[in-house]
Amino acid sequence: MESETRTGKVKFYNEQKGFGFITVEADNRDYFVHATGLLDRITKDDRVEFTLAENERGQKAVNVKKINS
Repeated sequence: MESETRTGKVKFYNEQKGFGFITVEADNRDYFVHATGLLDRITKDDRVEFTLAENERGQKAVNVKKINS
């Protein structure tokens, strides 16, 4: 089940391994992001918009796309 759209900043992303973390601006929480959840290519410090989806370990960022600053 997906939730509302959130914004955040890419804290870390390893393109070779295909995963990283996004920090939500509103509450400073970090969420896992996997390459399969990306709509755009991302790198550290990019501002992004995304939704959260449940997985076996909790919530992860999906439908991740870059937004202009």
